[in-house]
Amino acid sequence: MTCTPARHDWPAIETALDQEGWAVLPGLLSPSACAGLAAAYDEDAPFRSTVTMARHGFGRGEYRYFAYPLPPLVSALRTALYPHLAAIANRWHARLGLDRRFPAMHDEFLAECHAGGQTRPTPLLLRYGPGDYNCLHQDLYGEHVFPLQVAVLLSAPGAAFDGGELVLTEQRPRMQSRAAVVPLGQGDAVVFAVSQRPVHGSRGDYRVTMRHGVSAIRRGRRHTLGIIFHDAA
Repeated sequence: MTCTPARHDWPAIETALDQEGWAVLPGLLSPSACAGLAAAYDEDAPFRSTVTMARHGFGRGEYRYFAYPLPPLVSALRTALYPHLAAIANRWHARLGLDRRFPAMHDEFLAECHAGGQTRPTPLLLRYGPGDYNCLHQDLYGEHVFPLQVAVLLSAPGAAFDGGELVLTEQRPRMQSRAAVVPLGQGDAVVFAVSQRPVHGSRGDYRVTMRHGVSAIRRGRRHTLGIIFHDAA
Protein backbone atom coordinates (compact mmCIF):
# COMPACT_ATOMS: atom_id res chain seq x y z
CA MET A 1 0.00 0.00 0.00
CA THR A 2 1.37 3.43 -1.02
CA CYS A 3 0.26 6.54 0.86
CA THR A 4 2.73 9.43 1.03
CA PRO A 5 1.03 12.79 1.84
CA ALA A 6 3.52 13.67 4.60
CA ARG A 7 6.43 14.07 2.17
CA HIS A 8 4.76 16.90 0.27
CA ASP A 9 5.55 20.58 0.76
CA TRP A 10 2.51 21.59 2.79
CA PRO A 11 3.48 25.27 3.24
CA ALA A 12 3.67 25.53 -0.57
CA ILE A 13 0.36 23.68 -0.90
CA GLU A 14 -1.26 26.08 1.56
CA THR A 15 0.08 29.06 -0.40
CA ALA A 16 -1.30 27.67 -3.67
CA LEU A 17 -4.69 27.01 -2.08
CA ASP A 18 -4.82 30.57 -0.79
CA GLN A 19 -3.86 32.01 -4.17
CA GLU A 20 -5.76 29.75 -6.57
CA GLY A 21 -8.17 27.56 -4.58
CA TRP A 22 -6.33 24.39 -5.67
CA ALA A 23 -2.92 22.74 -5.36
CA VAL A 24 -1.31 19.65 -6.89
CA LEU A 25 0.28 16.85 -4.85
CA PRO A 26 2.60 15.15 -7.37
CA GLY A 27 2.97 11.38 -7.19
CA LEU A 28 0.65 10.82 -4.25
CA LEU A 29 0.04 7.25 -5.45
CA SER A 30 2.33 4.87 -7.31
CA PRO A 31 1.31 3.50 -10.73
CA SER A 32 0.69 0.07 -9.19
CA ALA A 33 -1.56 1.56 -6.50
CA CYS A 34 -3.45 3.47 -9.19
CA ALA A 35 -3.91 0.32 -11.26
CA GLY A 36 -5.19 -1.62 -8.25
CA LEU A 37 -7.80 0.99 -7.40
CA ALA A 38 -8.94 1.34 -11.01
CA ALA A 39 -9.32 -2.45 -11.34
CA ALA A 40 -11.58 -2.48 -8.27
CA TYR A 41 -14.22 -0.54 -10.21
CA ASP A 42 -15.57 -3.75 -11.75
CA GLU A 43 -16.01 -5.42 -8.35
CA ASP A 44 -19.31 -5.04 -6.47
CA ALA A 45 -18.23 -5.76 -2.89
CA PRO A 46 -16.39 -2.46 -2.18
CA PHE A 47 -19.30 -0.21 -3.17
CA ARG A 48 -22.61 0.93 -1.72
CA SER A 49 -24.11 2.53 -4.86
CA THR A 50 -23.53 3.32 -8.53
CA VAL A 51 -24.55 6.55 -10.27
CA THR A 52 -25.06 6.86 -14.03
CA MET A 53 -24.49 10.55 -14.69
CA ALA A 54 -26.73 10.93 -17.76
CA ARG A 55 -29.73 9.63 -15.82
CA HIS A 56 -29.49 12.59 -13.43
CA GLY A 57 -28.28 15.28 -15.83
CA PHE A 58 -24.80 15.28 -14.27
CA GLY A 59 -23.01 14.67 -17.59
CA ARG A 60 -21.96 11.33 -19.07
CA GLY A 61 -20.03 8.56 -17.38
CA GLU A 62 -20.42 6.67 -14.13
CA TYR A 63 -19.19 6.67 -10.56
CA ARG A 64 -19.44 4.36 -7.55
CA TYR A 65 -19.46 5.27 -3.86
CA PHE A 66 -17.41 3.04 -1.59
CA ALA A 67 -19.09 1.28 1.33
CA TYR A 68 -17.74 1.05 4.87
CA PRO A 69 -15.31 -0.38 5.69
CA LEU A 70 -13.36 1.54 3.07
CA PRO A 71 -10.53 -0.19 1.19
CA PRO A 72 -7.35 0.19 3.31
CA LEU A 73 -5.62 2.55 0.87
CA VAL A 74 -8.64 4.85 0.58
CA SER A 75 -9.10 4.91 4.34
CA ALA A 76 -5.38 5.60 4.87
CA LEU A 77 -5.42 8.50 2.43
CA ARG A 78 -8.49 10.04 4.03
CA THR A 79 -6.95 9.75 7.49
CA ALA A 80 -3.48 10.99 6.50
CA LEU A 81 -4.58 13.96 4.39
CA TYR A 82 -7.18 15.32 6.77
CA PRO A 83 -4.92 16.78 9.53
CA HIS A 84 -2.96 18.82 6.99
CA LEU A 85 -6.16 20.15 5.47
CA ALA A 86 -8.01 20.75 8.76
CA ALA A 87 -5.52 23.45 9.73
CA ILE A 88 -6.09 25.19 6.40
CA ALA A 89 -9.86 24.77 6.68
CA ASN A 90 -9.91 26.34 10.15
CA ARG A 91 -7.86 29.29 8.95
CA TRP A 92 -10.20 29.76 5.98
CA HIS A 93 -13.24 29.72 8.26
CA ALA A 94 -11.63 32.31 10.53
CA ARG A 95 -10.96 34.55 7.53
CA LEU A 96 -14.59 34.20 6.40
CA GLY A 97 -15.95 34.98 9.86
CA LEU A 98 -17.44 31.49 10.26
CA ASP A 99 -17.67 30.00 13.76
CA ARG A 100 -17.29 26.36 12.67
CA ARG A 101 -13.93 24.79 13.49
CA PHE A 102 -12.79 21.30 12.55
CA PRO A 103 -11.14 18.82 14.94
CA ALA A 104 -7.54 17.82 14.38
CA MET A 105 -8.24 14.18 13.53
CA HIS A 106 -10.57 12.77 10.90
CA ASP A 107 -12.25 10.21 13.14
CA GLU A 108 -13.36 13.05 15.41
CA PHE A 109 -14.86 14.92 12.46
CA LEU A 110 -16.60 11.76 11.23
CA ALA A 111 -18.11 11.31 14.70
CA GLU A 112 -19.63 14.78 14.36
CA CYS A 113 -20.97 13.91 10.90
CA HIS A 114 -22.49 10.64 12.13
CA ALA A 115 -24.05 12.31 15.18
CA GLY A 116 -25.72 14.70 12.74
CA GLY A 117 -27.17 11.87 10.64
CA GLN A 118 -24.48 11.90 7.93
CA THR A 119 -23.38 8.26 8.06
CA ARG A 120 -22.84 7.18 4.43
CA PRO A 121 -19.25 7.18 3.14
CA THR A 122 -18.49 9.56 0.28
CA PRO A 123 -15.14 8.47 -1.24
CA LEU A 124 -15.80 7.34 -4.80
CA LEU A 125 -14.33 5.96 -8.01
CA LEU A 126 -15.25 7.64 -11.29
CA ARG A 127 -14.96 6.08 -14.75
CA TYR A 128 -15.24 7.95 -18.04
CA GLY A 129 -15.12 6.62 -21.60
CA PRO A 130 -15.12 8.35 -25.01
CA GLY A 131 -17.52 11.30 -25.05
CA ASP A 132 -18.06 11.21 -21.28
CA TYR A 133 -17.78 14.35 -19.16
CA ASN A 134 -18.80 15.71 -15.75
CA CYS A 135 -20.77 18.94 -15.46
CA LEU A 136 -19.61 21.68 -13.10
CA HIS A 137 -20.82 20.92 -9.59
CA GLN A 138 -20.10 20.93 -5.85
CA ASP A 139 -19.99 17.84 -3.60
CA LEU A 140 -22.29 18.90 -0.75
CA TYR A 141 -24.02 16.10 1.14
CA GLY A 142 -25.51 17.62 4.29
CA GLU A 143 -25.08 20.25 6.98
CA HIS A 144 -21.57 19.10 7.93
CA VAL A 145 -19.27 20.11 5.05
CA PHE A 146 -15.49 19.98 5.07
CA PRO A 147 -14.35 22.78 2.74
CA LEU A 148 -11.56 20.91 0.92
CA GLN A 149 -11.50 17.70 -1.08
CA VAL A 150 -8.99 15.65 -3.08
CA ALA A 151 -9.07 13.95 -6.48
CA VAL A 152 -6.39 11.47 -7.60
CA LEU A 153 -5.94 10.68 -11.29
CA LEU A 154 -5.55 6.90 -11.60
CA SER A 155 -5.09 6.68 -15.39
CA ALA A 156 -2.13 7.91 -17.46
CA PRO A 157 -3.07 10.83 -19.73
CA GLY A 158 -1.86 10.41 -23.30
CA ALA A 159 -1.53 6.64 -22.80
CA ALA A 160 -4.81 5.47 -21.28
CA PHE A 161 -6.91 8.42 -22.47
CA ASP A 162 -6.96 11.82 -24.18
CA GLY A 163 -9.04 14.82 -23.10
CA GLY A 164 -10.75 14.56 -19.73
CA GLU A 165 -9.11 17.59 -18.11
CA LEU A 166 -10.17 18.59 -14.61
CA VAL A 167 -11.74 22.05 -14.83
CA LEU A 168 -12.24 24.39 -11.86
CA THR A 169 -14.22 27.62 -11.98
CA GLU A 170 -14.60 30.41 -9.47
CA GLN A 171 -17.18 33.18 -9.32
CA ARG A 172 -16.09 36.36 -7.60
CA PRO A 173 -18.64 39.03 -6.65
CA ARG A 174 -19.48 41.38 -9.54
CA MET A 175 -16.92 39.67 -11.80
CA GLN A 176 -17.09 37.11 -14.60
CA SER A 177 -16.21 33.49 -13.79
CA ARG A 178 -12.58 32.40 -14.01
CA ALA A 179 -11.64 28.87 -15.15
CA ALA A 180 -8.53 26.77 -14.52
CA VAL A 181 -7.50 23.50 -16.17
CA VAL A 182 -5.49 21.43 -13.69
CA PRO A 183 -2.51 19.49 -15.14
CA LEU A 184 -2.29 16.01 -13.63
CA GLY A 185 -0.27 12.90 -14.34
CA GLN A 186 -1.05 9.37 -13.20
CA GLY A 187 -0.91 9.23 -9.41
CA ASP A 188 -1.02 13.01 -8.98
CA ALA A 189 -3.66 14.46 -6.69
CA VAL A 190 -5.28 17.86 -6.58
CA VAL A 191 -6.66 19.49 -3.42
CA PHE A 192 -9.38 22.04 -4.10
CA ALA A 193 -12.18 23.98 -2.47
CA VAL A 194 -15.49 22.14 -2.25
CA SER A 195 -17.71 25.21 -2.42
CA GLN A 196 -16.31 28.51 -1.15
CA ARG A 197 -12.93 29.94 -0.22
CA PRO A 198 -11.58 33.27 1.06
CA VAL A 199 -9.83 35.76 -1.20
CA HIS A 200 -8.05 38.83 0.09
CA GLY A 201 -9.33 42.09 -1.39
CA SER A 202 -8.80 45.81 -0.83
CA ARG A 203 -11.44 45.78 1.93
CA GLY A 204 -10.38 42.52 3.55
CA ASP A 205 -11.34 38.93 2.84
CA TYR A 206 -14.38 37.99 0.80
CA ARG A 207 -15.71 34.63 -0.36
CA VAL A 208 -15.71 33.20 -3.87
CA THR A 209 -17.73 30.22 -5.06
CA MET A 210 -15.96 27.32 -6.77
CA ARG A 211 -17.21 24.41 -8.89
CA HIS A 212 -15.43 21.56 -10.60
CA GLY A 213 -16.03 19.27 -13.55
CA VAL A 214 -14.28 17.18 -16.21
CA SER A 215 -14.08 17.98 -19.93
CA ALA A 216 -15.05 15.39 -22.54
CA ILE A 217 -12.92 12.30 -23.02
CA ARG A 218 -11.70 12.11 -26.62
CA ARG A 219 -10.17 8.62 -26.47
CA GLY A 220 -9.74 5.78 -24.00
CA ARG A 221 -10.86 5.43 -20.41
CA ARG A 222 -10.17 7.65 -17.38
CA HIS A 223 -10.43 6.53 -13.73
CA THR A 224 -10.33 8.93 -10.79
CA LEU A 225 -10.43 8.49 -7.02
CA GLY A 226 -12.42 11.17 -5.21
CA ILE A 227 -11.76 11.73 -1.51
CA ILE A 228 -14.46 13.75 0.26
CA PHE A 229 -13.96 14.15 3.99
CA HIS A 230 -17.55 14.63 5.16
CA ASP A 231 -20.01 11.75 5.00
CA ALA A 232 -23.47 11.93 3.42
CA ALA A 233 -26.95 12.11 4.96
